[in-house]
Amino acid sequence: MTATGTVTENDKSDELLTPSEVAKLFRVDPKTVTRWAKSGKLSSIRTLGGHRRYRAAEVRMLLEGQRQVVAD
Repeated sequence: MTATGTVTENDKSDELLTPSEVAKLFRVDPKTVTRWAKSGKLSSIRTLGGHRRYRAAEVRMLLEGQRQVVAD
């Protein structure tokens, strides 16, 4: 976000999602998202408190890939 309070394109690429938010997008349980991170299917970032966060751009790419497989 800039000093004026507007969201820039760079801010969108840095957006982080919680396991719950990712789970809603894929219609799975949040524990499944954590398992994906542990198996390497999805990379995660740890907060100072030890919680996982996921890059929105990576989640979108994975989601689009899943939609293409279903459509084929």
